[in-house]
Amino acid sequence: MTAMHPGIIERNLFIDNGPRPALDGERIDVVDPSDGIVFGSIARGRSADVGLAVASARRAFDGDGTADGRWGRTPAPERGRILAGLARAVEGAAEELAALESRDTGKPLRQARADALALARYFEFYAGAADKLHGQTVPYRQGYTVLTLREPHGVTGHIVPWNYPMQIFGRSVGASLAAGNACVVKPAEDACLSVLRVAELAAGCGLPPGALNIVSGLGAEAGEALAAHPGIDHLSFTGSPATGTRVAQVAAAHHCPVTLELGGKSPQLVFADADLDAAIPSLVGAIIQNAGQTCSAGSRVLVEQSIHDEVLERLAVAFSALRAGPAQRDLDLGPLVSLRQQQRVWDALSEAQASGIRFVAQGQIIEDAPAGGFYQAPVLLADVPPGHHIEQEEIFGPVLAVTPFETEAEALRLANGTPYGLVAGVWTRDGARQLRLAHRLRAGQVFINDYGAGGGVELPFGGVKRSGHGREKGFEALYGFTTLKTVALRHD
Repeated sequence: MTAMHPGIIERNLFIDNGPRPALDGERIDVVDPSDGIVFGSIARGRSADVGLAVASARRAFDGDGTADGRWGRTPAPERGRILAGLARAVEGAAEELAALESRDTGKPLRQARADALALARYFEFYAGAADKLHGQTVPYRQGYTVLTLREPHGVTGHIVPWNYPMQIFGRSVGASLAAGNACVVKPAEDACLSVLRVAELAAGCGLPPGALNIVSGLGAEAGEALAAHPGIDHLSFTGSPATGTRVAQVAAAHHCPVTLELGGKSPQLVFADADLDAAIPSLVGAIIQNAGQTCSAGSRVLVEQSIHDEVLERLAVAFSALRAGPAQRDLDLGPLVSLRQQQRVWDALSEAQASGIRFVAQGQIIEDAPAGGFYQAPVLLADVPPGHHIEQEEIFGPVLAVTPFETEAEALRLANGTPYGLVAGVWTRDGARQLRLAHRLRAGQVFINDYGAGGGVELPFGGVKRSGHGREKGFEALYGFTTLKTVALRHD
């Protein structure tokens, strides 16, 4: 029998601006990753529940004779005002949201607080952008005036993963609402409490019924149903390449466009002229944030041979000092999100050990960490052969692989030598090299003498190759959540 915390949290679906149980009444346990104990439950939505949510969104956007399609006809400045109010509400509830997400995902409280404030910033940014999404006039033949209009798709679907529920919700739903769409969201079953709470806040800020609907449930049930629903006009998915492929295939049956963000195996290139005092903390932070469960994690460090030993030694000192423990202790990293994820990391490390890869240093799990928690100490690996699974595929845990290189050309070949292309970092003082590599690295984002730039709500984000296609974040996301219409007027 699974142990349970006192004071169980229970959450239902959120449809038409209010909670409702799943139609069949089934529920899913919510487990605290810090101790493995059930502390809540969520409704287990299925296909029929998704259908209700899509119908609600369609009424909000189009109207159906009984509703007026109020959100679909809301002027852009008013949409912006509502989103601005939501940004203030999220900021005011930041501690509550951080506590929910920290307990739900296992991330340290300070990281969850940063995520809550980033969510508020997403709504603030898109509130300001809502009435600035303009069309153009196109020079054409004499006697014609040609216009392009940016219009919302209608009803958008959003499949949100468990590693950053608030942030990924904000960057996709914020942009979609600003563009005038009505939204149906399927958050991950492992972490959706914060998203459900934000939906309640949105209703209190004047977002009309149906403009935002949340269907919790399993990916193979509610997620698949959302991707397959013919009433979805655009779909946003963040997750694994395998699931992303499935989502795209299912959505293609009704010609639904899809934005996919599918993870990465992101490199950081460290050259001999790099400022190592600045680089080392960033190299460590880029792999331990959220216990390495970050699609843009800097999981590979490529180091010029002449400084390889020094960098490895400095990383080893830093890794040995890292501590993992319960989320509420606010240490360097918390637990992994689930037993399944913990086993995935263990399997990868077992494979590395069997392959003779060198284990250089490891952090610590604090002595009084609950025995049932899903912990993994950070691990530093060296001399990982190019082409090895550890070097090629996401582990999604706090595991950093270090590989030496001799020349810039070799560094570029190694950096681009995986199926992924999400983010890359370059550490060098050489300005010409900075620009050469920025152009030649196959990645959606390239950071020079930095990594991540503090989240960057304004910075378009997405990948190439197996990291997906389309862009979220920044103003660019608004283009993805709209469709372009050409209007040609003949007046002579």
